[in-house]
Amino acid sequence: MVELGLIGYPLGHSFSPRYFEHKFRLEGVEGRYDLYPISDISLLPDLLDRHPGLLGLNVTIPYKEQVLPYLDHLSDDARAIGAVNVIKIGHTADGTRILSGHNTDWQGFLQPLLPLLHGDCRRSLVLGTGGASKGVCYALQTQGIATTLVSRRPAPGSGMIGYDQITREVIEDHKIIVNATPRGMFPNVDDAPDLDYGYITPRHICYDLIYNPEETQFMRRSRRQGAVVKNGLEMLHRQADIAYDIWMQR
Repeated sequence: MVELGLIGYPLGHSFSPRYFEHKFRLEGVEGRYDLYPISDISLLPDLLDRHPGLLGLNVTIPYKEQVLPYLDHLSDDARAIGAVNVIKIGHTADGTRILSGHNTDWQGFLQPLLPLLHGDCRRSLVLGTGGASKGVCYALQTQGIATTLVSRRPAPGSGMIGYDQITREVIEDHKIIVNATPRGMFPNVDDAPDLDYGYITPRHICYDLIYNPEETQFMRRSRRQGAVVKNGLEMLHRQADIAYDIWMQR
């Protein structure tokens, strides 16, 4: 029996169990994928003790960075990004548990974006500064695309900007805008990041990492301006496939 799961808090929005259960059926694998909403990352060791058969875990908000001290090894990309969304659980010959951290978010994000890129895509605005945004920035930088991080509380000297600094000129100069925040996620479907959508043009690509709802307010307002919009569902599927290969040692 292959046992997988997801840690985060809260987890009511997750489509992952349905996706992996479908994958198990397609591959003829006896497996299960469960949600483990833990209210604090310090509860992770106890969770693993209670579920000794777990082969791997996905990690979502708010633990992609907080989980790092609990891991024994990091892949090169996870170390470079500073965030983990996949844990491979193994054991030594004497039964000692070994946790290896990986990041598949950046590949899952980048693969759907590549066909949309055009010659004006030299700079990007990434809304949010959490673990998800780190993978996004890493992916964009592999393509030579500069990133400007937007934070609600930018620290002096950090290079980040606040939402009140997103002027018309900033939007015009950044043809890729990525929402890496939870704003607009179910059930808060009427919410959206604070920017003037009137400055968005048909030359913009507006990519929301959220996949529930299928079209967020961020996407809807950007689409009305003629922008190319993308939600996070394909990213979810692609990063999940890469994670599955890690767990199954392919």
